[in-house]
Amino acid sequence: MNDALSPTPDDSPPDVSGPGWFRPQALVNYLGLLGVLLLLIALFSMMSNRFLTPATLRIIANQIPDLTVIAVGMTFVLIVAGIDLSVGSVMALSAAVLGVAMVDGRWPLPAAVAACLGVGLLCGSINGSITVAWKIPSFIVTLGMLEMARGGAYLVTESETKYIGPRIEILASPLPGIGFSAAALIAVAVVVAGQLVLSCTLFGRYMTAIGHSEQVVRYSGIDPRPTKIAVFAVAGLLAAVGGVFQTSRLGSADPNGGIGLELAAIAAVVIGGTSLMGGRGSVVSSFLGVLIIAVLQTGLAQVGATEPMKRIITGGVIVVAVIADVYRRSPERLVAFVRWAKECLKKCFVRKETLP
Repeated sequence: MNDALSPTPDDSPPDVSGPGWFRPQALVNYLGLLGVLLLLIALFSMMSNRFLTPATLRIIANQIPDLTVIAVGMTFVLIVAGIDLSVGSVMALSAAVLGVAMVDGRWPLPAAVAACLGVGLLCGSINGSITVAWKIPSFIVTLGMLEMARGGAYLVTESETKYIGPRIEILASPLPGIGFSAAALIAVAVVVAGQLVLSCTLFGRYMTAIGHSEQVVRYSGIDPRPTKIAVFAVAGLLAAVGGVFQTSRLGSADPNGGIGLELAAIAAVVIGGTSLMGGRGSVVSSFLGVLIIAVLQTGLAQVGATEPMKRIITGGVIVVAVIADVYRRSPERLVAFVRWAKECLKKCFVRKETLP
């Protein structure tokens, strides 16, 4: 993963004017993702009579707030042509600080949450600063932070789960008359705010331009470094918010929490259509990607799929999404693939007709 992409002759400047979520191309992407989501819901509803029930839908909604907010931060990072492999470990470290503060330090909830968010913000800022200052690929920097943050989580908690109890569970408890938790509603608010930042602010336009071609941004007289540092800082902060949500759902801070969550976040963002090469993405589409993964995993569990099979199917969906992204970025490749497929079909039919 390159953090700065050199412009090529075929590259055209990104269209960063106006709210991106109302453009025809964005609406087509939303409709396509909604179609996939509805197709999965219909499929699992036919395979299990327990799937399409209010209880199942509420369970899905109340289990995804942590992944949702982390996917928002990952969307920003991928748009600037970076990647953050540390979000799962940063989430665990932030949650560990929250648990130790509330259990061992007897801190009140607001102060413990503030400390938790501060840890996430600090980790993200370190990722961004090192990436920018030494021009090291973010893949390497965040891989190092992944190990350091995980080790920090074990040190802070002494490798023990910190049981907090009802004091933190209030965020994950379904609200009366709604059925959805406060964490779920906050996560949706973060998605809306993230899309507004991306589509309607100068900061969002800078992100898109940097991801498309950082060199062109420099030639335009704009320093991309503050924007890139801020993007990684936001990703770290949102990882800490995810830590608060996960701790609230479990009622405890587990130093082993969030293992592999960075891969789930990247998968959701890629399924949503954000380019791995930067310069294009949508927070709303990433949220739909989160829903697709959640519905897929819940549906497979209800129809009795084994854990290895769930991983194989989920991985296959990710690979298909990446291939689709390649063709979406290069229509010429799609046209060439269609022509190749037609030629293969013609050859197959010709062979069948010539056989005695």
